[in-house]
Amino acid sequence: MLQRCAAVLAAAIMTVACAQTDAGITTNVKTKLAADDTVKAYKVDVDTRNGVVTLSGNVDSAAAKDQAIQIARQTDGVRDVIDQLHVGEAAATAGRDNDVDVDVDTNIDDRAGAAARSAGAEIKEESREAADKAGNVADKAGAAITDAAITSAVKSKFLADTTVKGLQIDVDTSNGMVTLNGNVSSRAEADRAMTIARNTDGVKSVHDNLKVAR
Repeated sequence: MLQRCAAVLAAAIMTVACAQTDAGITTNVKTKLAADDTVKAYKVDVDTRNGVVTLSGNVDSAAAKDQAIQIARQTDGVRDVIDQLHVGEAAATAGRDNDVDVDVDTNIDDRAGAAARSAGAEIKEESREAADKAGNVADKAGAAITDAAITSAVKSKFLADTTVKGLQIDVDTSNGMVTLNGNVSSRAEADRAMTIARNTDGVKSVHDNLKVAR
């Protein structure tokens, strides 16, 4: 009986320890951001080093920025939060009929080097170039798929999958290319993680750095 209790306690300690690794903290913060109605999680990138969380990217309002910082601070294992969020920079909006009407202000014109002043398709194309150079890419329906959004989507799928131990796998995305790092219990788990990542919207390729624990 004592041996069984000790085993249960050890498993609980291991679960808490895994959840408070940098990768676990990043995953927990991104999952909370994705579930929050105020914060647009696909525009927020989360990076954790030694329990210090850095939030970067663009949000739609000061309220969304404050909410994101509060969510990060209230996540288990977080020691501090560094705010690098920007409010309302290079935002692209879309109409219901896939006709994008974008008001390009002077700041966007300066960053993109384009003087888009007319309506219609010409504004749509020139404003998309401005958004690209500012780091926010909008598709024809106005839905942005950023590296942060891809990372968040892959990690959320890992957490929902019964085969993959999502908290033990770190996901990094650069220009649509996903790199998986961490330890897995079997080759089958690694293959499953690779398949999930490849089948996520916006992913161009997947690099496998997973190690099978002995």
